[in-house]
Amino acid sequence: MDTAELPLVGGHPALDLVNTVERGTPTPGTRPRDHLANPPALLRWVRRAGLVDDAEAAAVAEDWGRDPGSGDAALAAVRDVREALHTVLLAATGTGPADPGVVAAALERLHGRWAGAVARSRLVLEPEGRSAARLAVGGAPAQLVPDRAADLAMDVLRGADLARLRRCPPEAGGAAGCSWTRVATARAGGAGWPTAGRR
Repeated sequence: MDTAELPLVGGHPALDLVNTVERGTPTPGTRPRDHLANPPALLRWVRRAGLVDDAEAAAVAEDWGRDPGSGDAALAAVRDVREALHTVLLAATGTGPADPGVVAAALERLHGRWAGAVARSRLVLEPEGRSAARLAVGGAPAQLVPDRAADLAMDVLRGADLARLRRCPPEAGGAAGCSWTRVATARAGGAGWPTAGRR
């Protein structure tokens, strides 16, 4: 299954990111399938999941085309965010092993990636928005995708109503696009979760 067809069932782009690995029990001798196999697959997925718009995707593709190493670095950073978030969600929901050292390391990685993303962000005026300004996460195209992924991961961790966060049903078996899902469309306090539209 291509990333263009991978179900978006998490209810939040960060949960859908975690769902890009088939986390069921793999066939003996194989690894779970990672749908973010290369930078082009990552770019297709982030565009589809709404982390970037068409113009941003074009700028990222151009940047990665000029410097293929930047695409590989972005892919590695996004995978790091994904795996750290998965580890923290397992621990927070009590649905998986929670080695305190592993969880602390995952939290530290997420914090470091998010702090870097915020440092590269800028405030932009929102004269017709609900607030006077908003944080536009992601500056340079080379870092745009990992920065948005880190920001969304922190959004889930700050706003997750753990009582409404579920692993996909056992019959899904970790199949493509289903590892985590949210039972309701609103977090604690009643507001819906924001999307990557904080650009």
